[in-house]
Amino acid sequence: ILVTFVPFCFVFCSVFPGMEKAIVRPFKRPNALCRLICFPWAGGATSHFAQWGKLFSSLIEVSVVRLPGRESRVKEPFAKDMTAVVNDITNALLKDLQEKPFAFFGHSFGAYISYAVAVHLKEKHGLEPIHLFLSGAYAPHSEAFLLMGKVNEAKDEDILEHVKFLGGTPSEFLKNEDIKKHLILTVREDVSILQTYSFEKVERKTIFSCDVTCFDGSEETVHQAEAWLNITRGDTSIYSLPGGHFYLLDPSNEIFLIKHITKCIENAAL
Repeated sequence: ILVTFVPFCFVFCSVFPGMEKAIVRPFKRPNALCRLICFPWAGGATSHFAQWGKLFSSLIEVSVVRLPGRESRVKEPFAKDMTAVVNDITNALLKDLQEKPFAFFGHSFGAYISYAVAVHLKEKHGLEPIHLFLSGAYAPHSEAFLLMGKVNEAKDEDILEHVKFLGGTPSEFLKNEDIKKHLILTVREDVSILQTYSFEKVERKTIFSCDVTCFDGSEETVHQAEAWLNITRGDTSIYSLPGGHFYLLDPSNEIFLIKHITKCIENAAL
């Protein structure tokens, strides 16, 4: 089943009052040393990464990207291509990213979006993250990544079964028909965005100087993460943590991520 190569899950709406439309920042830290921008997985919402804001030290302020079609943007049409997604995020973040150092963390689908935004910022605005953290994402030219283009040919029940297989989605959500329908639609729309972006073309002309770290779940299909390391002249590393695709939801793995990301950011920002 081709859809089994699609990295996604769904976290139902959790809207924090008073937040910007495209960016969630529940724990504002104006005196932070660096901003960490988090990019959720396909079909995902902002709730998990929003809680990271209180787990990091006062030196790091966490923001989370919110795409159209979910949470407070549920009435907006889904983005149809990567250009629209990148422009939406850039417009919301550019002023902040010009003010102080920033790093990106993207999981699964979010890793690809974070990479595309980083490329745009470098090419159009001369900005670059101090560190790029890519989690649970197949290398852009791996066979598994290319198969994701078949998601629109998959049946609804196949997508739903894969959601259950990957884990990370509360079972009570999957029992609700409205949530299931929105989940399937969101996953299709999100993954389709990846097919509108030429990773190969970008990779040939845009090389970063920042450090890049890849994270994977040890029980999941090999992501060929080494291929990601070619996008930079900086230092690179790969960490395989216990668990499957949603290894990062395990509390012990989350503690490791928080400590490691903090160390990398502090070293880079100094």
